[in-house]
Amino acid sequence: MKKVVEILVKGLVDQPERVAVKQVEGEKSVVIEVRVPSEELGRVIGKNGRVINSLRAVGKAAGVRHQKSVWVDVAALEEEAPTQEPG
Repeated sequence: MKKVVEILVKGLVDQPERVAVKQVEGEKSVVIEVRVPSEELGRVIGKNGRVINSLRAVGKAAGVRHQKSVWVDVAALEEEAPTQEPG
């Protein structure tokens, strides 16, 4: 499930190397957390949420095989703040 969503998201963005995908499994559910750079967030969400809703549908379809409920969550990557050197 994670791999399917990861391949699709990486195909949507300009910086696929900065995409982070994590799968958190419960007894009957799976949450796939997708993190992309903030400037790429619009591409993954899409106009009126069409792209993310399609990704969620694909995730749910993949979960049927494993008899699990799947949710795809997308957010911006938390960028590290640049460190300032004293002096």
